[in-house]
Amino acid sequence: MERLAQTERTTLKRLPTRAEYDRAPVYEILDEAFICHVGFVVDGQPFVIPTGYARMGDCLYLHGSAASRMLRALGQGIEVCVTVTLLDGLVLARSAFHHSVNYRSVVVFGRATVVEETEEKMEALRAFTEHVVPGRWAEVRWPNESEMKATTVLALPLVEASAKIRTGPPIDDEEDHEINVWAGVLPLRLVADDAIKDDRLRSGISLPDYVRQYRRPADHRKEAQADVVGDEVCL
Repeated sequence: MERLAQTERTTLKRLPTRAEYDRAPVYEILDEAFICHVGFVVDGQPFVIPTGYARMGDCLYLHGSAASRMLRALGQGIEVCVTVTLLDGLVLARSAFHHSVNYRSVVVFGRATVVEETEEKMEALRAFTEHVVPGRWAEVRWPNESEMKATTVLALPLVEASAKIRTGPPIDDEEDHEINVWAGVLPLRLVADDAIKDDRLRSGISLPDYVRQYRRPADHRKEAQADVVGDEVCL
């Protein structure tokens, strides 16, 4: 998979060694996370709105009510900045100054366009559902005509984007390694609890396997990275 073109806006100034410009890690982060934050300015007032999203190929899709101020503004072609962050661990150093977190983040710049074509719009809505719960779209009722009219879908090309990633242990000052305090990484991951059925669920409807066995895309990778021994957690 090719690299994204570096631009003035996507080139990292702070800790540039943590930058990723290949599409593969950028897409992996986008495919694992649930929520993005959409930054834009209207009449001199900045807004940052959290919302769901989905990726299809080299495009990010946003959706919501046709009455949404954010979607109406973005649909006019104004500049937008979309950010996504995954928190992977708490980095506990020997000094307060060097405490940190392990994370993976993506920043996307560009201009979004309204998806008008019905087939692409429906495919985007399918992607939103499958991004959250793979396998769900095949079972649920699809949006009807009135629901489609009440929904706006925007497409944001993934042309100007980059990732920033921090992994590994704390980076203490050399003299602080003699301090008698525990240091290391406490890994974090998103885990689903047992499903809670709807009170009005009809009898005889069993829990789908895709709910019972629900996992986020990177669960297995994170489990392989984490080594937990007793009350010590290290990465």
